[in-house]
Amino acid sequence: MSMQMNEAKPSFTLYTSMPEPPKPKRNKLLVIGLPLITVLFVFSLVQLQFDYAKITQGFTKLGGYMGTMFPPDFSAWRHVLLAAVESLQVAIIGSVLGIVVAFFLSFLAASNLTPHPFVAWIIRSAASLLRAIPTIVWALIFIVSVGLGPLPGVLAIAVSAAGMLVKVFAQSLEEIDKGVLEAMQSTGASWLQIVMQGILPTVKTAFIAWCVLQLEGGIAESTILGAVGAGGIGYEMTHAMKSYNFAAALFVGLVVFAMVFSVEFVANRYKMKLKTRQN
Repeated sequence: MSMQMNEAKPSFTLYTSMPEPPKPKRNKLLVIGLPLITVLFVFSLVQLQFDYAKITQGFTKLGGYMGTMFPPDFSAWRHVLLAAVESLQVAIIGSVLGIVVAFFLSFLAASNLTPHPFVAWIIRSAASLLRAIPTIVWALIFIVSVGLGPLPGVLAIAVSAAGMLVKVFAQSLEEIDKGVLEAMQSTGASWLQIVMQGILPTVKTAFIAWCVLQLEGGIAESTILGAVGAGGIGYEMTHAMKSYNFAAALFVGLVVFAMVFSVEFVANRYKMKLKTRQN
């Protein structure tokens, strides 16, 4: 009786080297940019040749001036509050004009909504030009054109606001999901219906946040513009500083802070209510 022996085949285990974990890629911008910024910082620090002894003396004097600011001088509070109302009016009118212009232009500047890429490029380039010129320079230009008073401040803030908001509004519009637009287009919705029902509800919160930021900046800018002849509370601040009446300057500064803080507080409450309604 023949027995068939099944030869056991030896089993071999194949050992392969485990793949090495991917090495984290270095951020080229960080690797190149950080040393470059460091070199530029050191070069500028050496090139400007600051007198550190004079800087130390200046801070010492500043500490002495700070002591003369307290208590604040409230004697001219009526005059200061009237000037603050004027600055607030300049900031509101200028910001609203800039917001309205930027709102309509942003739809033409957004790459996903513009009728032609060249139109978007023209509007973005013009907005970049408006942003490149500081608001105080615009105020000086308009002062030469229309004279002193609140009007050049309004125009300067409006131009600066339009330049900034066109960019950020267009970026917010470009972040909209393309599927939403394509779905509404497939239903035969018109361009106006797409904007009112699909786009604005999506970007409403972002637009409000940018508008509030612009209004806060407009209040601060209206204060600065008053120093160059645009009226308002900035003139009161400049007059107090030139007169070395630091107690009165502190009161003006507190009024400016109250204005900016009030706008931010009201805007935050409004945005919270919007979020609550959406949820």
